This record gives sequence, C-alpha cells and structure tokens, in this order.
Amino acid sequence: MSAPTPVATRVRPWTRRFRYGWIVEAALGVVVYFAYDDVRERVAGSAHVALDNARDLIRWEQAIGLYQELRIQRWFIDWGWFLSFWNIYYGTIHFVMPVVALVLLWRRAPARYVVWRNTLLTMLVIGLVMFWLWPLMPPRLMPQRGFVDTAAEFFNFGPQQRVVLVHGVPTAASTAAFGNLFAAMPSFHAGWSMWSALAVLPVLRSRWARALVLLDVVCTVFAIVVTANHWILDAVGGWVVLAVSWALVTTYERWRHPQDWAEAKRRPAPHPVAREIGVGSPQA
Repeated sequence: MSAPTPVATRVRPWTRRFRYGWIVEAALGVVVYFAYDDVRERVAGSAHVALDNARDLIRWEQAIGLYQELRIQRWFIDWGWFLSFWNIYYGTIHFVMPVVALVLLWRRAPARYVVWRNTLLTMLVIGLVMFWLWPLMPPRLMPQRGFVDTAAEFFNFGPQQRVVLVHGVPTAASTAAFGNLFAAMPSFHAGWSMWSALAVLPVLRSRWARALVLLDVVCTVFAIVVTANHWILDAVGGWVVLAVSWALVTTYERWRHPQDWAEAKRRPAPHPVAREIGVGSPQA
C-alpha cells in the first residue's frame, strides 16, 4: 500500500469534477457576495452607538500613538487629482485583487485555492458578526473633527454625494446610496488586500509580481486612511480577522486529514530549480 498523498496535492475544489466547474464556482462566488452585501445592510447598527464607538476608538489610537488619520489627510487635501486617484483605487482594486488571486489559485494551486477560498468565506461571516455587534462611524462622517468626505468632494466611481445625517442618523437616501455606513470595523479593504497577498505569493514566479502584490497592501491602507473611509485600527482589525479565519480553516483541514498533513510536513521541500519547472522533489 502506497503512502498517503499529502493533502497539499490531494485536495481539490469539488467543482473541478465538472468540465466547466469554474463557471459554477464563479456563480456561487457572486451569490455569496450579494448575500453578504444584503446581510451587511440589514445588520446596520445605531448611529449613536457608532459615534460612541468611534470616540472610544480615537481614544485608543491616541493612547498608542496611531491617531494620525486627520494629519495624513490634511497633507494632501489640496491635491484634488491625487485624492480622486485614491477614491478610484479604493473603489476598484478592493474587488479586483481577490478575484485575480482566486483565478490564479484555481489554475495553479487547486489545493491552496480551497484553503484560501474558505478563509475568505470565514472572514465574511466573522465580519458580519462584528458589524452587527460593534457598529463604527468612519472618519468621513465626523466632519466636526476636521475630516473631509473625499468621495463627495472629489471624483470617484461610486455615489458622489454627501451623506446626510439628521440628528446623527443617516437619511434613507444616504442609506440607499451607501448601504451600511457603519460597517467600518474590520476594514475588508485592508483584510482582503492582505488575504490576496498571502494567498498568491507562493505561486508567483516573478519578483515584480510579488512586489506589486505587497505594494497593494501598503497602497490600500493609505487609500482607506487618506480618503477618511477607515481608521488605522480598522485595518488592524481586518488583519486580525484574516489571521483568525486562516487558523480556523487550517485547523479544520488538519482535523479532516491528519495523516496527510503529517506526511506533507515530513516531505523535503523541493529544490528551487525543481520548483520552477514544477517537479515535486529534488529526487524527482
């Protein structure tokens, strides 16, 4: 009897059983995203609670020296073209990178695709719970502290209108345009950019590609701060949710395939040259 095949090479998405399984996978992904978006709107919390939570978060950031959002935005507030660029970056790359990462993993590393796809799904569930339990007002909705809503003042691909608050509560028109305005913690812009980087780095062969993926993480954090869409701690929250989700998924996979994971751990790492041409081990 041969040794068990390591889970890293044995596990495959169930949709690969079909010739056009990627279409099924993509369709399910779209359904999941729209379901997530709908639930996120339904769990929107109170504006007054969101404001109190934002004040608490500011105090925490001040205590550890992270309250720099207003200073960073003021450095660039007179550069309209610059802020327009980051508005567009904020509204587009956030969706593009995860899709590119999923397609790349599907084609090059099906087993890795399963783990990181499930990690992304787990992030969505944890995020919805946090949006429900801890609504948070983003900086752009707190102009009394000096923040500018760049989405309203400068060009962007999304709704270019001011969020109207009546006695601290967003109007129906604002809610219809922007959805859940208090789904700020965790920041999935930051969380998904880091997810994309960690998911694809091992399968990228070009150093330039790896550098661009890592640069996206930095650019995304800058974008969410300079546009006043998120606090810095929101980005940290997104990374924490990513770490917890990945730990849960990998623990589950190890529980499902304990012998396979142990075997995979004992196998020697492939030689760099062998890895480049796709050979599994130096002996091969």
